[in-house]
Amino acid sequence: MKRYIAEIVIFCIQLFMFYISPLFAGPTDGMGMVVLILFATLILSILLGSISKNRIKYVYPAAVAAAFLPSAFLHYNGTAFVQAVWYFVIAAVGMLLGTIIFKALHRKS
Repeated sequence: MKRYIAEIVIFCIQLFMFYISPLFAGPTDGMGMVVLILFATLILSILLGSISKNRIKYVYPAAVAAAFLPSAFLHYNGTAFVQAVWYFVIAAVGMLLGTIIFKALHRKS
């Protein structure tokens, strides 16, 4: 369990972005909130990809997409379920960028 503490902390921050931050958005701030959450997902996945040595980090994009689905039901309307695909894609791109950064920093020359 101690091996995965960084992954757990980053995923908890992601859950906060999905479930708690929309509570503070006004009725007209919905689109801005979606963009903010997309940007946070990209940053968190780059961070996870660049600091984690564990293979479980590659599950992160699927976990993010799955974690968004109940949030779409709670905070948004039924058309928001499609956004889970975008969260998967953004998290996968961020994970790829983070892995490239990790490999570049830990390259033996």
